[in-house]
Amino acid sequence: MGGSSLLKKASLVGAFFVSAFCLASAQAFCPEPSQLPSFSVQRIVDGDTLRLQDGRSVRLIGLNSPELGRNGRSAEAFAEAARRRLSELVAANDGRVGLRLGREPKDHYGRTLAHAYDGEGRNLEAQLLAEGLGYLVAIAPNVALVECLQAAERVARQARLGLWRRSPVQTPRQLSRGGFALIEGRVGRVERNRGGVWLALGDAVVLRVPPQALDGFDIGWLHSLAGRHVAARGWVIDRSRRAAVKPGQARWMLPVTHESMLELLP
Repeated sequence: MGGSSLLKKASLVGAFFVSAFCLASAQAFCPEPSQLPSFSVQRIVDGDTLRLQDGRSVRLIGLNSPELGRNGRSAEAFAEAARRRLSELVAANDGRVGLRLGREPKDHYGRTLAHAYDGEGRNLEAQLLAEGLGYLVAIAPNVALVECLQAAERVARQARLGLWRRSPVQTPRQLSRGGFALIEGRVGRVERNRGGVWLALGDAVVLRVPPQALDGFDIGWLHSLAGRHVAARGWVIDRSRRAAVKPGQARWMLPVTHESMLELLP
C-alpha cells in the first residue's frame, strides 16, 4: 500500500475516533434531569429552531447555529450541516423531542424557549455544540445549563471541529456587518453609567453589559479588565444604521448578556 493511501486511511481512522469521542462526550453533557413530556416535531427550521406538530416554534436555549441563506444573503458556513444534523438527531428519536422549558418560556418573537432531549435523555444542544455546529450563547434567566454546554463546546474547539476548524474570532477592525460574532481585542477603558458597564475595544467596538444583566457579573472583575485582552461573543449592533452614533463613539456595539459570553485571554 502506497504512502498516500496509508496517510488517507490514517486520516479517516483519526476522524472516526474524533467523531466517536465527541459523541461519547456529548452524551455526558447536560443529561435529562427527569422524564420530560415528549412532543412530535413537524419540521426543522434551522440548526437551533424547530416547529412542533401543535404549531409552536421552539428556539433551543444555549445554542446559536449559523444563519441559513435568506433575503439575498448566502448561508453561513455549516448552516446547512447544523440543520441536517438536528434533523438526524430528531429523526433517530422517531421524530419526537422532550422539552425542558426555560425560566423565561418565550422570546420576543413568541417562540417557545426550551432545552431539547432525545429518548435516551441526551441533550440535543450539547450534541450540536460538541460537533462544532453552533456556538454557546447565554441570556439570563435561561442559564441553568451554561456550564455543561460550555464543556460541550470545548470538545469541538479542542478538536477543531466544524465551526472551529478555522478560528471564527474577529478583531474589531475586521467587523463589516452586524449579527452574531466572536470578537477579541484589548480593553482600552471601562466605564459605568445608567446604561450599564461599557468596555471599549479600541475606537471601533464597545462591549455593553446592560443594567439588567449586571447581577450576573462581578463588577470589580469587569473594571479590572482595563488594559487586558478579552474575547466576547454576541449579536453585534451597527449603531450607524440607527443614527445612534455620536462623535467619538464606536460604530459597533456588542451587548454581553452573561459572564460566559466574556472571557479573559492570556
